[in-house]
Amino acid sequence: MGMDKKLHFLAAETDDAQDALSGLIAHYGQAPMDEADIIVPLGGDGFLLECLHAHHDKGKAFYGVNKGSEGFLLNKSISDRLSDRIPKSHAITLHALNMTTTTVDGTIHEAFAFNEVALFRQTHQAANLEITVDGIKRIERLVADGVMVATPAGSTAYNLSAHGPILPLHAGLLALTPISPYRPRRWSGALLPQSTDVHIKILDPKKRPVGATADFTEIRDVAEVRIRQDNSIKVKLLFDPDHALEERIMREQFRSD
Repeated sequence: MGMDKKLHFLAAETDDAQDALSGLIAHYGQAPMDEADIIVPLGGDGFLLECLHAHHDKGKAFYGVNKGSEGFLLNKSISDRLSDRIPKSHAITLHALNMTTTTVDGTIHEAFAFNEVALFRQTHQAANLEITVDGIKRIERLVADGVMVATPAGSTAYNLSAHGPILPLHAGLLALTPISPYRPRRWSGALLPQSTDVHIKILDPKKRPVGATADFTEIRDVAEVRIRQDNSIKVKLLFDPDHALEERIMREQFRSD
């Protein structure tokens, strides 16, 4: 194979990803998950995120191969060149966000996210949210469809669609971005140190119910949400030198299309 790393392949259910899975296993073999050095997900960004959630605690590096559409967090599609590219790849460490929610009935839930934690209105009525940052109340009432806290890796996903800023990976920042804000009309969000503790209280939670999501985990009818970086949950992503995530994030900031 030309390298001493053991690989374990995972694939999305699409025909393209499944075909690639068969070919790569035939070429490189399939190491058991526990014995592998590197996990190689084949699919899109969503599938990679699923793999990170499912296997982040196994201490493996992830080298994702794009068999989806955008593939922002993935390397370009290749077939028999892994033995050349993986030894030259660059590693990026991603830290997760912890989301602790308290629902209207007092139940406490915890979840984590590598992309973002987002709050959304559950009905036709706008959410009314009070935002406290590191113990200081910064917004007494945000009237909006919702609000999110995004990591640098997640800043190019839903955060970007909500007109939030793109964050370089090593900036040490989080993006606090409103979703379709109505009041205060001119507030476009904030950049926060990654050590920030964000507390969001839902005003009128029974009349204006709000749900909260941490990547794939959704909790409905929340009364308050606490968001902070969880340094105990992290993953290592591998990127080709000509496809480094830092450079992709930089290029994204200068796109004109």
